[in-house]
Amino acid sequence: MLPVKNFTDFIEQNNLFKPDSKILAAVSGGMDSVLMVHLLKAAEYNFGIAHCNFQLRGDEAIADQQFVKQLAAQLNIPFHAIDFDTKKYAADKKISIQMAARDLRYQWFAQVSQQANYDVISLAHHQNDAIETILLNLTRGTGVAGLHGILPRNGSIVRPLLFLKRDEIQDIVTANGLAYVEDSSNSSVKYARNKIRLEVVPKLKELNPALEKTFEQNLKHFRGLETLLDQKLAELKKSIFIIHQDELHLSIEEIKKLHPQSLLLFGLLQEYGFNESTVDDIISALDKHSGRIFESTDFTLILDREKLILSKKHERLNDVVRIDEGQHEVNYNNYRLNILHDDSALIIRDNPLAVSVDSDLLIYPLTLRHWQQSDHFYPLGMKTRQKLSDFFIHQKIPLHEKTLIPLLVNGNGEIIWIGGYRPDERYKVSKKTKKVTIFELYKI
Repeated sequence: MLPVKNFTDFIEQNNLFKPDSKILAAVSGGMDSVLMVHLLKAAEYNFGIAHCNFQLRGDEAIADQQFVKQLAAQLNIPFHAIDFDTKKYAADKKISIQMAARDLRYQWFAQVSQQANYDVISLAHHQNDAIETILLNLTRGTGVAGLHGILPRNGSIVRPLLFLKRDEIQDIVTANGLAYVEDSSNSSVKYARNKIRLEVVPKLKELNPALEKTFEQNLKHFRGLETLLDQKLAELKKSIFIIHQDELHLSIEEIKKLHPQSLLLFGLLQEYGFNESTVDDIISALDKHSGRIFESTDFTLILDREKLILSKKHERLNDVVRIDEGQHEVNYNNYRLNILHDDSALIIRDNPLAVSVDSDLLIYPLTLRHWQQSDHFYPLGMKTRQKLSDFFIHQKIPLHEKTLIPLLVNGNGEIIWIGGYRPDERYKVSKKTKKVTIFELYKI
């Protein structure tokens, strides 16, 4: 007899889906997914079956697909199937076969769900899978989230068999005479998860025969702790994160007050792609000189004087834009530069985005580019040379903004103007000036 009541109770208690939901069941043909299919059918849910052939096991994989197709036909259930070139995908993406298979199936499940209007995707993970996931996460290194194991629901993914252990599934399938197929790769210890299931867990059960029950209790504690941590992080984000245009600013003074500091700062920065090792480096740098840059895949974090500046990485900027004599307009990243020639000695005042220079001193072609570490100039009104790096510090310009400032450079390599900030003393309009060139920047 199938445990239909326990099955529906677990679904209701964990709010996995409603009685009238449309469910896409991922079915390999193995014992676990076959039981899930029969339970969904017995509970009279509206569902379809999805099967992936990763083309990794030759004829065996073809036989599995045929078995699942026949099962769907026997139960009069909609059937969806796909063949993947998993090895090619893994090679193209430079990832493992296991990761490739995972990516491919989840992408396809989402696609089928959207096309056929399924509400949730049902996977046949059970309690032992949750144990193996925790042990696997611990061996690889994990945050608190890695200790909660497999959740009954994660977005549109649901796992309605998490109330059962592997041995219980075996007993139910045997008692009800349910046919299923065996995946020969499940017995290979070359895969990390199989090694844990076949070699590590049996040793742990020698120490604690009630390992599943112990882990079930631990999972409740871990999930409770994770909930408390999430609540604390939500409160901290409201008090520590300051939105400034397209950036987030985090007060260094407030970060120093965090306790435990590493755990909480990692929790705040994890969603932006920063790992625990980088967070430890950030903490170590808090009392040192500003200007240190930390990067994740998509974000940059800069240690400024009193704050951390978190911003999304910009697309690759143009390094150099050429300006030929006679040109009246050029584009440089997010700016348009207009060029006006005037016979009168016109001086632009009170507009930091425009400058007048002595035309006779210009050597074409000119260039627009971003700053380089060795750059220097003679600030207007000064007779001494100054490094741009020092000028930016005096202007309190954050490091990540320096590369966005356009520099107008003469054909001899000298800087004519730091766009939006300061022209060079050597190119100013004087009493001897006969002709003026006006450069004006516009943000686009």
